Amino acid sequence: MKKALAIDVGGTKIYNAIINENGEIIGEIEKHHTPKTFTEIEQQFKEIINKHENDVDIIAFSTCGEVNNENTKIVGSTGNIAKEYPTMAFSSLSTKPVFVENDANCAAWAEYKIGASKGTATSVMVTFGTGVGGGIIINKHLFKGKSGAAGAMHFKMYPDQRRQCTCGGWDCFEIYTSGPGLTKTAIEITKNPDITTYDIFDGVNKKDAQMIEIYNRWHSDIIAGFIGLANLFDPECIVLSGSLAQFVDTQLVEQKVNKEIVTSPTKIYKATAGNYSGMIGAALLAFGKGDLNG
Repeated sequence: MKKALAIDVGGTKIYNAIINENGEIIGEIEKHHTPKTFTEIEQQFKEIINKHENDVDIIAFSTCGEVNNENTKIVGSTGNIAKEYPTMAFSSLSTKPVFVENDANCAAWAEYKIGASKGTATSVMVTFGTGVGGGIIINKHLFKGKSGAAGAMHFKMYPDQRRQCTCGGWDCFEIYTSGPGLTKTAIEITKNPDITTYDIFDGVNKKDAQMIEIYNRWHSDIIAGFIGLANLFDPECIVLSGSLAQFVDTQLVEQKVNKEIVTSPTKIYKATAGNYSGMIGAALLAFGKGDLNG
């Protein structure tokens, strides 16, 4: 059975593990802090690969940033990581084949293969955390778009420039439904610049009226975005992942979305592939590159 060295790259942490063709993690999961500079990140990759490459058939990266259709380099925004990171020459890091894919796409593929959307042909996965990522499966293929950047959750929610997004645009889905977006909503309502997402969810549990108002506003923004996604892609399900997914009322969201969409009803699920779905998805995609539609 083939094995991949999967490496999950985020702005603050890098994980790696060896994964087989069944999507099973073999042995220890190693964790590293993401270095601040490009040179240090490259050196960290080389150390991980040098340690494990003789034991695997392929190196599979799950990374922040949009990735080209050839799965060789980053072509889009990478968030809070060294600004030179998109210039990384991934193929030069190992003598073994190197495969690269966006982390949200990898997680979506893991959900499709072994998780919440297994058995479906068309699904959308949305990851709620510091940012909002997305992965789209259409007719059992990962949808990448013309340049590899499909699935970015930066579609416009409002026309009148209420809130600027980290991408530079205005009123993207991400800037309302991510952790920082939720915090911005809370600050607007409470006028408290020090409020945190913890304060919000703790207040909801204590039935604080103002925190419930913030929570409901967040759900309204999620629902509005999901209505658009459901109408565009007609998915069998939308899967929620990321650190904030646990706080979403999926039953409420499903009910509200299905009440307004013009397509057939969809299901709303929480992800089940686990915390390391990015690595698992990267490995499974790397093993079956023919599954990519380019």
